[in-house]
Amino acid sequence: MLRFVLLSALAALVLSENLVPQPRCLEDVAEQRVVGGEVAQPNSWPWQIMTVSKVYIHNGWNSNNIAGGNDIALLRLSTEASLNSAVQLAALPPSGQILPNNNPCYITGWGRTQTGGSLSNSLKQAWLPSVDHQTCSSSSWWGSSVKTTMVCAGGGANSGCQGDSGGPLNCQVNSQYYVHGVTSFVSSSGCNATRKPTVFTRVSAYISWMNGIIG
Repeated sequence: MLRFVLLSALAALVLSENLVPQPRCLEDVAEQRVVGGEVAQPNSWPWQIMTVSKVYIHNGWNSNNIAGGNDIALLRLSTEASLNSAVQLAALPPSGQILPNNNPCYITGWGRTQTGGSLSNSLKQAWLPSVDHQTCSSSSWWGSSVKTTMVCAGGGANSGCQGDSGGPLNCQVNSQYYVHGVTSFVSSSGCNATRKPTVFTRVSAYISWMNGIIG
């Protein structure tokens, strides 16, 4: 069954107009909805539209310091989503699993298709191989902005961009894809700035936190 949706804390904040900084849990948020469907575009049917009963944002998240980490949230749906050819369960990685450098991954989202460009009208995906922490946190890359609870991917022509926050980074491990990242931030110099790969919350660092909520 599908009852929870994983996304970034920043995306969860954007979803609601009445969230305050660093909320622990928001109950009965009538204006929040989750839409599932084949292409999830306006006037594209059939859709599944589900309301959100609770939003769980990690209590270590600080909206004034995105690079501080803990950019992760869970949405509890009011009703279960029906699984079909367009709506499926995602697989989560084992707790603590670390990707090797250049592991095959894909980002998906509706974000800007280039720096300063327009938001996409359809769901896009891009090939973003992982960048290991030693490389990504080196002084000529992201430096100390990247924490061990994050994972980097890309650094070439493809990248995430504004509007992709909260979306998944699906990575192939032993012939199966797992959600290894939740899109968090890109460089202020541009979405595909040199040596500034897209930074994601590392999902494998938060398996225990999620299990504590889901039960």
